[in-house]
Amino acid sequence: MADSQIAAPYTDFSAVMTGAKPFQLSGRPARYTVLYFYPKDNTPGCTTESIAFRDLHAQFQQAGTEIYGISRDSLRSHEGFKSKLGLPFELISDPEEAMCLQFGVMKMKNMYGKQVRGVERSTFVIDADGKLMKEWRGVKVPNHAEDVLEFIKSQA
Repeated sequence: MADSQIAAPYTDFSAVMTGAKPFQLSGRPARYTVLYFYPKDNTPGCTTESIAFRDLHAQFQQAGTEIYGISRDSLRSHEGFKSKLGLPFELISDPEEAMCLQFGVMKMKNMYGKQVRGVERSTFVIDADGKLMKEWRGVKVPNHAEDVLEFIKSQA
């Protein structure tokens, strides 16, 4: 488990997100920012994970937390995925893998018996000062959003 004294594994970054809005990590007004990296829009695990964060969104907001999903998909794909699922938070497009590499989520994975390079499902909680509070790597989807919310609530 990471604690609030661990230095961030990244530098500040900006990116494009759904709604044609710019994202800048520094200066986020929320007490906490959740960045969840997922492999691909419209796949079963990623859909289930996004729905779980969607369903707990109001509780995350009550805890002063913003949520952002990040994958290598295009903004067009993200817009469709966000609309289809009714996601109340923005999705960040990282087709050049800049954020994926910075957070170390690109891994070799087995898919149908073949080695492929892809995003390891991972979640990071960052405080308002830009410090990494906790990270989850190799995430299993069931109960993950609840675990993230519980961690944030335990910080209060």
